[in-house]
Amino acid sequence: MSMHMRALFLFLALSLPLAAAHGAAPANTPPKQAAAKDLPWEDVRLLVDVMQLVKDEYVEPVDDKTLIHGAIRGMLGNLDPHSDFLDKSEFSDMQSLTSGEFNGVGIDIGVQDNAIVVIAPIDGSPAARAGVRAGDEILEVNGTSLDGLSLDQASDLMRGKPGSIVTLTLLPEGADKPVTVKLIREEVHVPSTHAELLQHEYGYLRISDFGDDTAAGVVSGMRALQKKNGGPLAGLVLDLRDNPGGLLDAAVDVSDAFLDSGIIVSVKGRGPDSNFERRAKPGDLLSGAPLVVLVNQGTASAAEIVAGALKDNHRALIMGVQTFGKGSVQTVIPLPQGDAIKLTTALYYTPSGKSIQAEGIVPDVQVDPLQLAGQSEDDGGALKEANLSRHLANTVPAAVTGDGAARAGDDLAMKDFQLYQALNMLKGLSVLNTVHKVQ
Repeated sequence: MSMHMRALFLFLALSLPLAAAHGAAPANTPPKQAAAKDLPWEDVRLLVDVMQLVKDEYVEPVDDKTLIHGAIRGMLGNLDPHSDFLDKSEFSDMQSLTSGEFNGVGIDIGVQDNAIVVIAPIDGSPAARAGVRAGDEILEVNGTSLDGLSLDQASDLMRGKPGSIVTLTLLPEGADKPVTVKLIREEVHVPSTHAELLQHEYGYLRISDFGDDTAAGVVSGMRALQKKNGGPLAGLVLDLRDNPGGLLDAAVDVSDAFLDSGIIVSVKGRGPDSNFERRAKPGDLLSGAPLVVLVNQGTASAAEIVAGALKDNHRALIMGVQTFGKGSVQTVIPLPQGDAIKLTTALYYTPSGKSIQAEGIVPDVQVDPLQLAGQSEDDGGALKEANLSRHLANTVPAAVTGDGAARAGDDLAMKDFQLYQALNMLKGLSVLNTVHKVQ
């Protein structure tokens, strides 16, 4: 056995007890004792032997670091689609994403049926502007097939310097033939929240992902809506469509912003630190006014926590289509040399005790993203539903009445049928809420 392989053998023997300390050992067994007792020495020796063979016999020289990192990636990637090894660069990129700043095309990806698919394009990103949609399968990046690659490896191919061009080969959901999309990478600075006043007394709050700034953005967005409205809102549409998730704590804070009490989420795993519950504190930014939450197949992870918390606490009506169904919790564990591992450590449960893993949240009211056609006064061309993230600037100003309000409603129905239906539902709930208060 070479000196390098002996060093690797020692590294593995020392690192396995460290993994046990993070929850791999049974809770009632001291981690180090369990690791020493259960350490699969023969299998570890097999790994070392195979790596030595690769070093000696592979057609091209391979350094130890590449082999070790590859072995760790394979170990974690074989567990589930979300566990992975992050080298220093990938770890830094992940931290940038949670802060709302990154270089790339702006796509959150996942694995479905052994294929890498778009969970959601990020609002304002090159991908969103080019029409990339949730459910699109990514076949190639710059001619390189993604077959067999991990999520982080696929992300690496799409990341790059601002101004550089990347070509994606996509198979849109339900399509027979792939399409090619050329995107220009950007340094993306995307606030995770956006607020608009749809009509007088009725607000709209879009959350594109859950990062460090999201909870503060919700508070400032609600204040801006109330100021523009000249007083409290009669209702709010909370848009979580194509929201790929993010930080658990951010989801808890956003849920808490609209709840006075009750369980928000419970988390259950094998490790002692992977079992906890989060509850709401008094204080509702809407003061009990009706709330409608829009979701779709791109609503995932932390966004599903919010939808589930508001639904199970009977605080909001959920509209749209069934959500993505990512009910697992990943813990990022830094390693001594600056790398990290992203490990699935628990499942989260909605207040009713339901896990939505691989199932998703079923809306209270099913509303498909229909495309409505109408006649333009100018050219008679068909008007089609457009992605909300690219058309909010055209939303009708507040204080529109009479025929103007009717035309505004027609325009909203053409641009975003789901939002149009949510606004109508919100008005109905507001009337019922007013009647209930009078009684």
